[in-house]
Amino acid sequence: NAENGGVHRIELCENLAVGGLTPSYSLIKKVIEELSIPVNILVRPREGNFVYNDEEFNKMKKDIEFCKRIGCHGIVSGILYDNGSIDIARTGELIELSRPMYFTFHRAFDIITDPLEALSSLMELGVDRILTSGHEETALQGIALLKELKDTAKDKLTIIAGGSIRSSNIVHFKNAGFKEVHSSALLDRSEHSDVNEIRKLMVLVEN
Repeated sequence: NAENGGVHRIELCENLAVGGLTPSYSLIKKVIEELSIPVNILVRPREGNFVYNDEEFNKMKKDIEFCKRIGCHGIVSGILYDNGSIDIARTGELIELSRPMYFTFHRAFDIITDPLEALSSLMELGVDRILTSGHEETALQGIALLKELKDTAKDKLTIIAGGSIRSSNIVHFKNAGFKEVHSSALLDRSEHSDVNEIRKLMVLVEN
């Protein structure tokens, strides 16, 4: 549905009901083989918080190596400390391991205590994109912080607004100057993206 709807790339994950987890290797391989658009892979070994033990961290590194080997476009991931700050060392290791793939810091950003300090740290680490709802339940509620983050980041990295963005509200993000947004394009509690909703989103983004 995503490719048929004309999207520029997808983020692949499983178990969206818990915020998304790392997809199986077989699913990643199948999607890479079948789609011609870039595919980013969510690397998140379990539901819950974003504080990981050594075993989980090693699993994340193996997942990234697999994604790199089979030609994925990018990785979507991130690691925090218990106090709500970024685990700079481990996140930096994931970023370096991901190269030359793109690296997006995911919505763990939305539970970080100081978003502007975190933005500065992620720019120094060389993150390509941050996916965030602006520390609110939905991106529309967080649009003020999203705009502040975007204006602060300038051209050093891309802030991607994400969180209940649909064709009914995307105009607010376009008017605020966002070049990229993230949407599951789910309608009526469906588990699958709606191709007509994707097409509406693309028309509104590109015109």
